[in-house]
Amino acid sequence: MSADRRPSASPAGDRPPSSRHRDLVYAARTTLRALRPGTRPDRDRRWSAAALAMIAAAGVLFTVTATAADGTTLRTDEDVRLRELIPQRDDEVVRLEDRAARLRDEVDALAEAAAGDDEVAAELDRAQLYMYAAGLVPVRGPGVVVSLDDAPRQGDQLPAGATVDDVVVHQQDVQAVVNALWAGGAEAMTIMGVRVVSTTAVRCVGNTLLLHGRVYSPPFVIAAIGNNEAMSNALDASRGVRAFRSAAEAFGLGYSMTGDSDISMPAFDGQVEMNDAKVPR
Repeated sequence: MSADRRPSASPAGDRPPSSRHRDLVYAARTTLRALRPGTRPDRDRRWSAAALAMIAAAGVLFTVTATAADGTTLRTDEDVRLRELIPQRDDEVVRLEDRAARLRDEVDALAEAAAGDDEVAAELDRAQLYMYAAGLVPVRGPGVVVSLDDAPRQGDQLPAGATVDDVVVHQQDVQAVVNALWAGGAEAMTIMGVRVVSTTAVRCVGNTLLLHGRVYSPPFVIAAIGNNEAMSNALDASRGVRAFRSAAEAFGLGYSMTGDSDISMPAFDGQVEMNDAKVPR
């Protein structure tokens, strides 16, 4: 996942807008005096006119930035608020998942009680055909397990030639593995033991993975059931996976892929209803 990158404020950015505006006004007046007839050769006046245009553009930029920031650092404050909000939402997700599980048990009990009805039984049989593809039933079979991990670090020391971003797993790294496994014919998949379904989204916050409202730390483990050879070949062919492997060799990131003859995956037990969607054009 991407590391916490906070933009450092420049000395000029720490000054109040009013001070910056006074500086710009002074510079503009100085330039206007330079443009008065007889004070400079023609070439100097042309350079002064260009300088005035640049000062005016800078003034507009400073004004827009100061208005939008309203005394704060634009992106840093949003990142801090998001990191504080995630643990609170994580507890709420656990509570709601427990409630949803109890309600599903009640629905299953009612469905079994009504299974004696021929029409209900027929609909249940038809629904069962789609449950497997939707990830709503447990599955078991051979497949592969891929693990991605941050590079080990000692304090603030980084490998030679590396930046902070080079030694952590990013969102696109996890997504590259997931996409390659699907392309290789994966029939079912889990990330950190959570079944991947149509509404699963891979997102990162700092160096953690946010998955269905829950937060996970590295190493990030992706398991897929399917043809081992086909999925292994798809991982080798993926440009994103190859890029991560190269980074792993250069900076010590963790990458492993192993075959497993018997992988068990749970059914997805979260929310499956889609709140909103757009048709791609």
